[in-house]
Parts: sequence; C-alpha cells; structure tokens
Amino acid sequence: MSNVNTMRAISQDVLGGPEVLKEVEIERPVPRPNEVLVRVRAAGVNPTDWKHRATGGFLGEPPFVLGWDVSGEVVETGIGVAAFEPGDEVFGMLPYPFGHGSHAEYVIAPVRALTHKPESLDHVQAGALPLVSLTAWQALTEQAALRPGQRVLIHAAAGGVGHVAVQIAKSLGAYVIGTASEGKHDFLRELGADEVIDYRSTDFTEAVRDVDVVLDTLGGDTSVRSLSVLRPGGVVVSILPVGSPEFFEEAERLGVRAVRMLVDADRSGMREIAGLAESDKLRATIAGTFPLAEAAKAHELGDTGRTTGKLVLLAD
Repeated sequence: MSNVNTMRAISQDVLGGPEVLKEVEIERPVPRPNEVLVRVRAAGVNPTDWKHRATGGFLGEPPFVLGWDVSGEVVETGIGVAAFEPGDEVFGMLPYPFGHGSHAEYVIAPVRALTHKPESLDHVQAGALPLVSLTAWQALTEQAALRPGQRVLIHAAAGGVGHVAVQIAKSLGAYVIGTASEGKHDFLRELGADEVIDYRSTDFTEAVRDVDVVLDTLGGDTSVRSLSVLRPGGVVVSILPVGSPEFFEEAERLGVRAVRMLVDADRSGMREIAGLAESDKLRATIAGTFPLAEAAKAHELGDTGRTTGKLVLLAD
C-alpha cells in the first residue's frame, strides 16, 4: 500500500499489448496554482488509451500513466483555487492529450477541467461519462450546431462515443439514425434512436439521404463516404483528427462541410453533461468495471472492439 507521499498507478515502460501495463508506486503529485489533487474513485478507459498504449500516439515513448476520465474527491487545492475545496466530489476530463494520468490513485487536474459531481451520479457513471460525452457534445453543439428536427447519422452508435451521442442528439431534439451490428439495434432503440442500420448487411450511403449532420467515429473511408448522404450545407464531424485530404476536397466539391476535431477539456460542457445526467437524459452503459490493478484486463476487452458502452477502472 502506498504511503502519504506515494501512490499506485498503472504505467508501462514499452509500447505494446495489454501485457505491458503494470502497477507501480510513484510519487504523489502536488497541485500548483489553479490545480487540484483528486483522489480517483473511478476512471474510464477509452479507445485512445489502448491506442496510446500500443503506439505512443501524441505522448511518444513511455513511461507514462494513461487515463483522461476521472471521478473522485478533491483532497488538496493549489494557490488561487476558489471553485473547489477538499472533500468536494468532482468529475471531468483531463486536458487532452497531455493532461493524462487518471489511471492512478491520485491525479492533478486544472480547476477548469472539472465540475461538481451530481449526488445522483455514482462514481462509476461519473468516471465513464466525461471524454465520450464531451466529444459528442462538442461535435454536435459546437461544430455542427445541431438544432431540433434535424437529422443526424451516428456511426458506431453502440460504442463509447456513439451511445452517448445518441442520447445527447435526442436531448437536442434531433431525429437520430445509428449504424451498428444487428445485435445492438434493440439497445440503440432503447436509447432513443429513430432508425438503425446494420452496417454489415446494408451500405449506409444507399439507406440514408438528406442528413444534416454525420458524427463520424470511424474515420478512413467512412469519413469521405459520409459526405454523400448530406443535404446541401450539411456537415460531417469526424472525431479522428488526421486522415486523407480527400475528405476536405470531396466536401468542397459537394457543397458541404467537413470538420476534424479533438475533444477539449471544458467545464461549461461538463456542466451541461452533469445536467443531462441528473435529469436522466444521459447515462453511460457500463461494459465492465475492473480494479486498478487489473487495467490490462480492461485493455484486453477494449482491444476486441466489440464492447457496448464504457469500461471503467476502480481506484478504491
């Protein structure tokens, strides 16, 4: 067990499969001005975690501690922190990509990355929601300016980002079409999807027309092909930040918009998400929970690409 100056964390010394993850004891960080130290209770695991584990991604070479989602309690505040005090329960997304580190007993967070956790939300839910919900919220409201009555197509709608995007889009009054394998169609209808397409048996470009917004969670060829289902002036928002220039070239040719984005830490967005969760309009489906020490098992499950909803580590 860690002492007052150290903490347990999941780290890695090399890039690779889930087996490279190991529990280590490292120095417990100290908050600087406008930062808080959070005792982590739950932290979501996202595709970006297993991609960084395998490739280094934006972080380069290890060692590093992954994790951007966090739910827990403030235990110490830095100079100038007025929004929180020790004992406050908070949740949020650490600044992406360089604010990582929530797969540990404690993590430092800038004050504006967090908001108060609603009492009605348990730590597992609060730890699962931030990254996927902020991604969907920023894509649909800031980039696409989704309005009531508009038609939105969500790719991989049963996945982490997808299943919260369905709920957020419905809360905004949209008509929601989702792609997913047939076994997940009932799940999506329960979340509020108006139409569901089996991507294995149906070409979405033949099944969908006159869409205002496409949320592309897949990238690659899907980004470019999605442009063809838009009405004039519509937009494809891809959460994959890099890809072929053909995406933008084809959008210009068709008279539609193409956007690539990365999620950004955002207190106002987190407050919106907290409000949706508190009013039962947004809930993360939990695909599995794992003790911190079993992070590798969570990554193994994530690597399959077949989970419905979110994986969460418990740091208690």
